[in-house]
Amino acid sequence: MHPGQAIPESVTASSSGGVVVRANRAGKTEVVICGRRSHSLWALPKGTPNAGESELETAMREVREETGLNVKGAGKIGEIHYSYYRPEDGARVDKTVHFYLMRPVGGNTAAHDPEFDVVEWVEVPEALRRLTYPNEARIVEAAVALAAKQANGHE
Repeated sequence: MHPGQAIPESVTASSSGGVVVRANRAGKTEVVICGRRSHSLWALPKGTPNAGESELETAMREVREETGLNVKGAGKIGEIHYSYYRPEDGARVDKTVHFYLMRPVGGNTAAHDPEFDVVEWVEVPEALRRLTYPNEARIVEAAVALAAKQANGHE
């Protein structure tokens, strides 16, 4: 900072996403992850709310758009927090992303929107290895734990 230079503002932002979970034919747990070849990025589906949407509504819409899957919500997993600087105005953005456990009820990953190049079902250990952001890997671990609790009748 130079004397007289304006301090960039700090703003808050939020988005919502989901971890879609299923058991494959071998009984192993799989989740959907989304990739961009141009950035060597693997991430969970998520996005910004439209006016009037709840966190869960946003998460379900974003998952449907980004993965091609129709889903139903199965409980809140948790949230992640991070900050970044917006290059256009230098503002610091403090962001919260709310994540929900989801179950597929239809659709097809081939019908995903162009935001990602690849949308794949992968077994959990592979998803944890591929995900670019460690905080999203922790969300997947929490989602799998919540799904296991639900399967055992504890929630």
